[in-house]
Amino acid sequence: MVVKQIHLHGLKSIVLLCMGAGMVLSFASCQQTQGGNDAVSYTISGDTITLPLNSNLLSKLKDTIVQAAPYRLQLFTAGTVKAIPTQFAEIAPPFQGRVTRSYLRLGMKTTPETPLFEISSPDFVQAQKVFFQEKSQLEQARKNLQRQQDLVAHGVGTQKDLEEAQTAYDVEKKEYENAAVGIRLFKADPEKLSLGQPLVVRAPINGEVIENKVVLGQFIKDDAASVATVADLSKIWIAGQVKEKDIRFIHELDECNIEIAALPEKHIKGKVYHVNEIVDESTRSVEVLIAANNTDHTLKPGMYVTVNFVDAPTTAILIPTKALLQMNDASFVFVEVAAHKYQRRKVVTGNTVGDHVVIQSGLSAGEKIVSSGGFYLLDAK
Repeated sequence: MVVKQIHLHGLKSIVLLCMGAGMVLSFASCQQTQGGNDAVSYTISGDTITLPLNSNLLSKLKDTIVQAAPYRLQLFTAGTVKAIPTQFAEIAPPFQGRVTRSYLRLGMKTTPETPLFEISSPDFVQAQKVFFQEKSQLEQARKNLQRQQDLVAHGVGTQKDLEEAQTAYDVEKKEYENAAVGIRLFKADPEKLSLGQPLVVRAPINGEVIENKVVLGQFIKDDAASVATVADLSKIWIAGQVKEKDIRFIHELDECNIEIAALPEKHIKGKVYHVNEIVDESTRSVEVLIAANNTDHTLKPGMYVTVNFVDAPTTAILIPTKALLQMNDASFVFVEVAAHKYQRRKVVTGNTVGDHVVIQSGLSAGEKIVSSGGFYLLDAK
């Protein structure tokens, strides 16, 4: 009998047995050449590699037990600081007039009753005339109604005259109410109105003056652009752009960390306020609004920041990144299914957290994997 052994680096060794005229091809074992002279034996069965007890590969492999660990998904994206629309007001009076007095100054704190400036408005003057005229006529109608009521009460008046006086009073009352509404359109109080008083433009919200273009004596047209801006910037929105593939991880009230390139030492917290329902077709992203406190006015509208979305706490399988191997665009690890027996298993990965990677499927807690040196087993495959 002639026995011939062929050594091929990285491939299976084949033993040829020749007996007489017949030749039998038999798979006996597997060997890999290390350093040219040091041969290491192993056995391959499908995706499983078995190493003998005296294999020098064992000293090069490190293992770890797979565990489920606390995990919070983090996504980073660029964001732009925006004023909250309900806390931002551009002052553009809908009525024309000339500025006769200004109280404005930058940084001035305001409430909804704070006067900003006064204008002499022909429209407001006309509304005042109508109001006082209707007020006078209503008073006359009220006196006439009262007189008719007294006459009827004393038996000297007629029911017809009383009814006519009542109708006239009701009509004048309605006209007076309409005139009062006309005064309120100018944000003025009809009960405190005096004929000829200027139109006082007041701040519509709590906040402070952040822009002032009012000049004493200037004439403001009814279609003029904003002449002043009042805003409350103690709270702001940050508009972040999240790729559509990641939007499933973002939920309302999720926590966010906001970083400012110009102020690396400053850390600001925020929460997801709203996730837009529309995908931007040009960027394939979705706008996410984050609400954040800004009492010290660190964040300015228009400023660029970095948003770190932090998902709700959960548990996940995390393994060392060194344990993860790649082949043919697939990720896999070696699982030790028995002593010195390693199975190659495909896994689906998620985000990377430091020097660990999240495993979405393919591994379970309690399994033992090769955490380092798995690439030595690749040659055996």
